[in-house]
Amino acid sequence: MGTLGFLLPPFIASLILTGIHAYLGVHVVERGVIFVDLSLAQIAALGTTIAVLYGIEPHGDAAYVVSLVFTFIGAAVFSTIRGRRVRIPQEAIIGICYAVASAAAILAMSKSTQQTEHLKEMLVGNILTVTWVEVAKTAVLYGAVGLFHFIFRRKFLLISMHPEQAEREGISIRWWDFLFYASFGFVVTSSVAIAGVLLVFCYLIVPSVGAMLYASRVGPRLAIGWTMGTLVSALGVYLSLKIDLPTGATIVCTFGVVLIAMAVVRLLLPALRRNQAREIAETRA
Repeated sequence: MGTLGFLLPPFIASLILTGIHAYLGVHVVERGVIFVDLSLAQIAALGTTIAVLYGIEPHGDAAYVVSLVFTFIGAAVFSTIRGRRVRIPQEAIIGICYAVASAAAILAMSKSTQQTEHLKEMLVGNILTVTWVEVAKTAVLYGAVGLFHFIFRRKFLLISMHPEQAEREGISIRWWDFLFYASFGFVVTSSVAIAGVLLVFCYLIVPSVGAMLYASRVGPRLAIGWTMGTLVSALGVYLSLKIDLPTGATIVCTFGVVLIAMAVVRLLLPALRRNQAREIAETRA
């Protein structure tokens, strides 16, 4: 019961991360901006790093506000560079923002006496130490973001999957892009504080990519992504405690292994179906 009680908060936190990130991952993959989460997460981490440099508690409300401001700036930049007639691809700007934010964070941490520990926490987080209070706050925030996206789901899905149609209908692409990235920023800022940059990226992209191997419609993809995220979270948290490994890095690697397994199964399925059809034909003959 002691082990279960210790593992329950990080597992519930993992489920909350899975719920919102698997959904947002569908939009990110459809938009073709795969590294936007990684870039926004790094920008959020840069905000926290600057706050720490000025003596602010990294897990306090003040650091969160500073991180959120940095993320909103990134959201404003990303929402203004999308378009069919732009000369520079959006993904290029996203990559540049990630590189600059990473370098700036390293420069800022070079002035700190705890740079190594902060760098490690920024990358892989420490989800195993999450408290019930943090879980509750995260659940309320992500619930609000999820409700916002549910209410305006048609506009968000149309812009992500059929931007030409959205433009024909007179929908302001840049305004709704900003709302998307701003709500995304709320999620990322909270997620990085709990799980770190790499784990947040995996929760966003890997379940969505794994789901795309087996489904094309949004509903089934969400179901597969949520199932995958739940199982990987449970397995990763358990393995990290059992083998005494960093929890965030363990979940990231578990995501990678499970995705490879899903891809192998997907490749084998057509061959299995062909063999079954051939056996049925031979039996009837």
